[in-house]
Amino acid sequence: MKRRTRRVAFGLGFLALAALILVVVLVISMLSPTPPPPPGTPTETTAPDHRPKAQPADCPDVLVVSIPGTWESKANDDPYRPTANRNSLMLRVTKALQAKFPRSRAEVYTVPYVAQFRNPTVLTDKQRDYNDSRAQGKRRAAAKLRETHEQCPLTGYVLMGFSQGAVIAGDIASDIGNGRGPIPEADQDLVLGVGLIADGRRESGRQHDVGPSPDGAGAEITLAPFGSLVPGIAMTGSRSGGFGTLEDRTYSICAPGDLICDAPRVTNPLAAIGKLANAAQNPVHALYATTRYWALDGSTATQWMYAWAAGLISDAPRPAHS
Repeated sequence: MKRRTRRVAFGLGFLALAALILVVVLVISMLSPTPPPPPGTPTETTAPDHRPKAQPADCPDVLVVSIPGTWESKANDDPYRPTANRNSLMLRVTKALQAKFPRSRAEVYTVPYVAQFRNPTVLTDKQRDYNDSRAQGKRRAAAKLRETHEQCPLTGYVLMGFSQGAVIAGDIASDIGNGRGPIPEADQDLVLGVGLIADGRRESGRQHDVGPSPDGAGAEITLAPFGSLVPGIAMTGSRSGGFGTLEDRTYSICAPGDLICDAPRVTNPLAAIGKLANAAQNPVHALYATTRYWALDGSTATQWMYAWAAGLISDAPRPAHS
């Protein structure tokens, strides 16, 4: 009888020990990190509840929207192979991105718009007014963003621009960051970054000011008190709400002495407008692809912008596709 009791006790003890070991194994497995996926395996994102878990197969992981400066685009240019101005500053960035990433990873879209600035002090100047040019660029860029977001709800975005294009890109970023843009407020996190070179509405300290950065403001800020004194050239002043929730993701490059983004105090608005119209030919404004007036750790503004954008794209989520 005693032998049987001992066998029962031994059996119960063994079961208890086995149960304890099983619990320990389960706890360890729950606390252990998941092993990383093999190289090249797409990583799925955990989308907010209002987004689908996957998007169409032809959607890029990231859309790069680049907006050229004055005289660097045309309304009928090819947004994927722009040729309107082969010396366009932004092409130094976008061509390098297209060479590095397949289109499935990063679709690079260069906004085609008139990109002109009529000088009202020159009666023979037949270019389009700045107001019209800027408005067309913003409409087309916003339409591309809105269309892509509707079709590709998990795609991320990088916005960038130079000069007049920086004003447009910055205005769209401000709209998005303040809940009034082409990307809905609930999806602001999809904007990975905003990069601006020579932004005419720049305000020091309202974004990440990269490298050697002057304390001055953009021409549209310094000329704002004169409003629409000159027909066709409305100086719009500060951006309402700044960059809002995108402030921590917005980066601005401005070379000291660049009249577009580092404008002097204005006493004669008509003379200032004339200088602004010709500022694109100013050597400071025209040489961001060199280290003569702006450099950071030996990099030009375009080299810095490329490295920054490439880093964002490399680190961006890889949405599942259906």
